[in-house]
Amino acid sequence: MILVVLGTQDKRFERLLKVVEEAIDQGVIKEEVMVQAGCTVYDSSKMNVVDYVDMTTFEQWMKDCRLLITHGGVGTIMSALRNKKPVIACARLAKYGEHHNDHQCEIIETFYDKGYLIPLRDGQSLKEALSVAKNFVVPEVESNNHKMIELLSNYLEI
Repeated sequence: MILVVLGTQDKRFERLLKVVEEAIDQGVIKEEVMVQAGCTVYDSSKMNVVDYVDMTTFEQWMKDCRLLITHGGVGTIMSALRNKKPVIACARLAKYGEHHNDHQCEIIETFYDKGYLIPLRDGQSLKEALSVAKNFVVPEVESNNHKMIELLSNYLEI
């Protein structure tokens, strides 16, 4: 199963769902596709599209999926990496009214530079990204939570 997550933004992101549905139409994607669409309204007979799911369902979908296709949201990307799932990430772009600015491009490029995901840049083919994902090995994620806890603890002790 492929999981597509658009997050909970108040902006729509049909562009990514159109690309995924096009890949289904072309026979590039042949497996079940589950979509958490948030506020994006998208009618499809080829994908199971829901607005929001509870956290338990989301975590189960994340465990069950073979691959995650998502926006440039850090929380979703980190969830997939912790579950050792390959990630294809596509940034919401301001020029399409999908976000206020293009900070998701920077997020995706940073994760890409560290070898954590496969970017789907504006105008690129999902077919190519899916081909790369077949052999993608998800690296171990290094958490920096301990650094943040230390910084906060030191600050609170002052």
